[in-house]
Amino acid sequence: MTSYLALRGRCRTCGERIGLRYLAVELLTGVLVVACFLHFGLSAEAALAAFFCAALVALSAIDVERRILPDLIVLPSFLVVLAVHLALEPGRAVEWVGAALGASAFLFAAAVAKPGGMGQGDVKFALLLGAMFGKLVVVGMMLGFVAGLVPSVALLARHGVGARKMTIPFGPFLAFGAVLALFVGDRIWNEYVGSF
Repeated sequence: MTSYLALRGRCRTCGERIGLRYLAVELLTGVLVVACFLHFGLSAEAALAAFFCAALVALSAIDVERRILPDLIVLPSFLVVLAVHLALEPGRAVEWVGAALGASAFLFAAAVAKPGGMGQGDVKFALLLGAMFGKLVVVGMMLGFVAGLVPSVALLARHGVGARKMTIPFGPFLAFGAVLALFVGDRIWNEYVGSF
């Protein structure tokens, strides 16, 4: 962010204008990284959460701009998150792996049920979410789906049945749900389970 302001929003070498999205990505990443360390303290968990948030911001920005969630970011991030979790809490290996595969299988089923409605990038992205959250992936995905309903309803209201042929990038909504789950997922899960 400092470099953006110092350069007055222009490239140092060619003088071309740098889009505000780069500033937004840097700012949001910085805020989330600081929030991770404030929430989890100086710990391996905080470092993993910060890494995860940085990946979420990058993936969301790419999905909004290009409508893809690149394997080059998703799959290595999934492997890093899974490896760190397995190293920190090996006793929960079945939960981490099961949640990753379960979340991915759920979105894969949605993609098969309605071809074109869900991209394969989202299916792979769910691997990362499951590896990060374990059982709490349910909370993150639920929140992501609810957030995704907002623009869907707006499109339906504006374009009627024609909106059914329109697509919106779903990655940012999953990422939004994941950020909420990261910070308040335990509370939501406990309140939900406690209500039975």
